[in-house]
Amino acid sequence: MKALLVYPKYPDSFWSFKHALKFIGVKAALPPLGLLTIAGMLPNDWEKMLVDMNVRKLKDEDLIWADYVMISAMSIQQESTNEVIKRCRKLGVKIIAGGSLFTSEPERFPEVDHLVLNEGEITLATFLEDLEKGYPRRIYTTDEKPQLDNTPVPLWELINMNDYSTMSIQFSRGCPFDCEFCDITTLFGRKPRLKPTDKFIGELEAIYNRGWRGGVFIVDDNFIGNKVRLKKELLPAIIEWMDKNRQPFWFITEASINLADDDELLQLMQRANFASVFIGIETPDEESLQECNKFHNINRDLISSVKKIQNYGIQVTGGFIVGFDSDTSSIFDQQINFIQKSGIVTAMVGLLKAPVGTKLFNRLKKENRILPDTEFSGDNTDLSLNFIPKMNIQKLTNGYKKIVTTIYDPKPYYDRVMEFFKEFKPAKKKGLSMLRLCYVKGLFRAMVILGFLEKGRRHYWKFLMKTLVKYPRFFPEAITFAVYGFHFRKIFGSLPQPEGSR
Repeated sequence: MKALLVYPKYPDSFWSFKHALKFIGVKAALPPLGLLTIAGMLPNDWEKMLVDMNVRKLKDEDLIWADYVMISAMSIQQESTNEVIKRCRKLGVKIIAGGSLFTSEPERFPEVDHLVLNEGEITLATFLEDLEKGYPRRIYTTDEKPQLDNTPVPLWELINMNDYSTMSIQFSRGCPFDCEFCDITTLFGRKPRLKPTDKFIGELEAIYNRGWRGGVFIVDDNFIGNKVRLKKELLPAIIEWMDKNRQPFWFITEASINLADDDELLQLMQRANFASVFIGIETPDEESLQECNKFHNINRDLISSVKKIQNYGIQVTGGFIVGFDSDTSSIFDQQINFIQKSGIVTAMVGLLKAPVGTKLFNRLKKENRILPDTEFSGDNTDLSLNFIPKMNIQKLTNGYKKIVTTIYDPKPYYDRVMEFFKEFKPAKKKGLSMLRLCYVKGLFRAMVILGFLEKGRRHYWKFLMKTLVKYPRFFPEAITFAVYGFHFRKIFGSLPQPEGSR
């Protein structure tokens, strides 16, 4: 049996980092971890090939070679996914599909031969049994949440690691919180399920043994969902392994703001070489936080919490949302002021979306506010809405565009980086800083494009000079952030200007 695993293309978006990756000569930010893991679940005697369409084009010869094309995708990849399905149908190749896009809305894909939904440890195993017997069903689904003890090591040999800026790995699934707009608990449940510590370390070894040195993204939606296991087992094991192997990696992950409440956990993450954590701040408005069930963000000084994490040498990247029912016209300036004061350099600000299956979607459906024939785009930073907001749509989209054009304008953007540097206190490591090595290649190109060709070049040079004078240790990080800023301006620069602006 020949299986072609296909990862559809991402559109040019906030998290694609397309315009930043060009500086360092890599093709994509992250590998398709889900598909690589699925590949490890397939029978050993199957021939396997993987095409990441973010790295190379999918050829007809690839499709013709396969007995089955296996597609995994998220909502943001739906345009490319539909094209792949059409090509498979035209060539008569059978399709097996899974991932959150298909799990959330299976009825949208009648042309797929087999929908293997939810978590593959259960549904793919059942499909493979039925396939071997000769009578596979069309749809496989389950409410069961599998333990991760037997999840296979991803088949890293199916990709060229040099095509990517960062590797990825998973420790847990699920999140203990229940935010109204989030589909994570719908897909993976509220009780975090963890890999055994020795298994996780074994997966680090697998990446290390294939020659990777650099960033590793722990893709958990809330890495700190089980703090006890982290502090007693996983983080001490990571620290020991990192010391033994001379600090080959730096880590990125996602967590909740209550990370700031646990000094022991922060100290361990700092020692383990965690460089960055994404946190859903959402909004500084407490009424809107209550509305969306983000209770763990309430009754705290959010800016102080962010700065405390930064004090441990961990950059906070943040998610922000406008369009809650409680939002008034003052929310746009509130968001701008919060982001600038917090020193959150990478601030993903998006319009509220209602993913299918979430509590938000179900509530809005009962209120007859879901827009018919409007698909959930999966891209928080585009201007699409799949529901009718309480605020006037023009006012909402204009206010949103005001936020993103303001915070990524060169001067406020570089001011925000300096605010971050003021709080940033990374641990001194004996190993190489891969954050620095990664962007050495792009240093001169960045200086040419940002320092001579871009409109904000005056602010760029002032920013670099200030960094060299006040924070010379952070000069490599300054180059990195400058390149990120270029990418974000490209993304948001394509948005129409707010009405009434010049």
